[in-house]
Amino acid sequence: MQIEKPQIILYKKSRELELFDGDRLVKIYKISLGKTPAGDKEIEGDGKTPEGEFYVFTKNEKSKFHLSLALSYPNIEDADRGLMAKLITKSEHQAIIEAITEKKMPPQNTKLGGEIYIHGGGAGTDWTQGCVALADDDIKELFDSIPVGTTVRILP
Repeated sequence: MQIEKPQIILYKKSRELELFDGDRLVKIYKISLGKTPAGDKEIEGDGKTPEGEFYVFTKNEKSKFHLSLALSYPNIEDADRGLMAKLITKSEHQAIIEAITEKKMPPQNTKLGGEIYIHGGGAGTDWTQGCVALADDDIKELFDSIPVGTTVRILP
């Protein structure tokens, strides 16, 4: 599937991931979320899938869940929240902001959590630690269709 202007919108409530080419809806995929799906991710280990705007910062062909697309969590809003709640240091906050500004991988080992992926392993019941899971055939199609840098919006 050839996508020229890819973007992804993910709806947690309906458990759907929509793939767009510009403004044109290309396909809808069924998904599973973190084992505690309601609400935005707050801290490492809470089992929540984050909400907000992210981008794919790398593609992993050797994922233990078939294939995976790494998302730029935590984003700037998460960093600001974490700093205000004293979950992260000023230097961690600055490192997150610099990574997001440069479209790179933000720090993945703060108290905010990290290593949020769109990956295979199956959709159905919510079972991940905060990631988004698709059927293996679906992640293969998505993985092959989008480049690093693709925008991903995760909505409640």
